Amino acid sequence: MRTLKVALLGCGVVGSQVYRLLAEQADDLAARIGAPLEVAGVAVRRPSRARAVEIAPDLLTHDAMALVTRADVDIVVEVIGGIEPARSLLVAALSAGTPVVTANKALLAEDGAALRRAARAGGADLYYEAAVAGAIPLLRPLRESLAGDTVRRVLGIVNGTTTYILDQMDTCGSGFGDALEEAQALGYAEADPTADIEGFDAAAKAAILAGLAFHTTVTAADVYREGITGVSAADIASARTLGHVVKLLAICERTGGGVSVRVHPAMIPRTHPLAGVREAYNAVFVEAESAGRLMFYGAGAGGVPTASAVLGDIVAVARNRLAGTRGPEATTYADLPALPMGQAQTRYHVALDVADKPGVLARIAESFARHEVSIKAVRQEGRGDDAQLVIVTHAAPDAWLAACVADLGAMDVVRAVASVMRVEGEGDE
Repeated sequence: MRTLKVALLGCGVVGSQVYRLLAEQADDLAARIGAPLEVAGVAVRRPSRARAVEIAPDLLTHDAMALVTRADVDIVVEVIGGIEPARSLLVAALSAGTPVVTANKALLAEDGAALRRAARAGGADLYYEAAVAGAIPLLRPLRESLAGDTVRRVLGIVNGTTTYILDQMDTCGSGFGDALEEAQALGYAEADPTADIEGFDAAAKAAILAGLAFHTTVTAADVYREGITGVSAADIASARTLGHVVKLLAICERTGGGVSVRVHPAMIPRTHPLAGVREAYNAVFVEAESAGRLMFYGAGAGGVPTASAVLGDIVAVARNRLAGTRGPEATTYADLPALPMGQAQTRYHVALDVADKPGVLARIAESFARHEVSIKAVRQEGRGDDAQLVIVTHAAPDAWLAACVADLGAMDVVRAVASVMRVEGEGDE
């Protein structure tokens, strides 16, 4: 029986678990594939460094390019992350006809097109289930199970760090800084949490989801991105008053002859299934014309769950390798333009510190009407100098809403625009 050799690039949190599972499940994997797998080498920056798993010294190398271009390597697995040297390594492997399994969301979102071109030219598989939502089987259903349907919308929570922080702010009354420190202490957030709290991680995943769902090329640069650093205790309290909760959402929509892809915090009803997503879990709604609404839920981060998705791809690629075939690749035939955020249909929750005197509400309502934004609900909190007017709108182009908010901020009867947050999911409960 032929042995398939695997080159593993990276041996950190995910890579070490991939290596461990390949060893522990060797017999079962061989039975499922039809041939045994053997690790041909593990590329790391510092071979002498202590690791979470025991690896034979002769397998460790710092020369990743030499490893991926070895003639006897059947599959390259990349879990080092980042753009370079990952891009050069994967392009070299794919161009030589060696299939690749990767969890590199940043690279796929920035230059997935280069990887796809190399895979096509080399006749090699490119699989990346672990790049989005950890262990959740999500990308393959989008690429294969729904290939005969038309996906209209993808709405989800795809970053566990921000989910934990916002949940702590909502359930425990924690401030943003305290919730972030706790997330770091528990291992939910990195020492430098910028990629998570500023929305870069979720934006990369949204670009991948949109590209698969809408059969078009979407990069991270096409995604409107807004992080959670501006979410205040007052926003959390206002959401609670409305029966809502604040989550960082990735929203991909096919509309108006193009695709709208955005990541930002938003209020969603507590009755919505996404409202109950907590800690490091992820959940994604997919809306398709024939299939209707589908929900995918599970562990969205962590070494073991992510390694599970990597191994699933390794099995699929290994089977194809033995059969001399390729799996289905992502298609970009639709070639839809990415629409600017201003064209996205959104709802707003606007809190205004206002003068408590006659005629104020009429002037504010007139501004909304002038900008063609319909008001859904209005309530006043407090009196006198503490008066605050809270307005929830119906859906309108985001540019109209933004222009209306700017107009309100310039009014003499508005002391301050205290809070502006989008509202999503009201039709999805």
